[in-house]
Amino acid sequence: NQMTKKMNLVIDVHYSNDDVAIAAGISFSNWLSDSIEDKHIVKIDGVAPYKPGSFFERELPCILALLEAIEEKPQTIVIDGYVTLGAEKRDGLGAHLYRALDSKISIIGVAKNKFTGTPLDFEILRGKSKNPLFVTSIGIDNTIAKNLILSMHGNNRIPTLIKSVDRVCRDAIT
Repeated sequence: NQMTKKMNLVIDVHYSNDDVAIAAGISFSNWLSDSIEDKHIVKIDGVAPYKPGSFFERELPCILALLEAIEEKPQTIVIDGYVTLGAEKRDGLGAHLYRALDSKISIIGVAKNKFTGTPLDFEILRGKSKNPLFVTSIGIDNTIAKNLILSMHGNNRIPTLIKSVDRVCRDAIT
């Protein structure tokens, strides 16, 4: 009777030529580790143009295309961006993703830039950085989500695996 490790996924999406996207995911089971268990890359053509205020309309189909290509469904997905926006917690990319996945997979959003009105309790400082990351979540308590991101490998502001998925995306575009 094998203990099954719960797989988690860090996802990022990069765009080239405005209508082509690369969605990448890195699978990991240990939040403290820097080891990449699997890499997933999907190229998406005919991506919707960016519309201010509706970023999710462009990004969500790319993330869903990536998830379709991954057999094992993750327990938690970490996205580059917000789950909810501002103090009133309007739906951000992560909330739309959560509902698209039938509210079955926890989503943690890690954003590098402050969205206007983001409450202080969504901020974390990692390493020696004076610049916060902004952690929002759905399907998982936000304090737990912040502690998971704080616990992730790496001495810098951006955890190692989040940096890695960004690099995988960029390398796949060129």
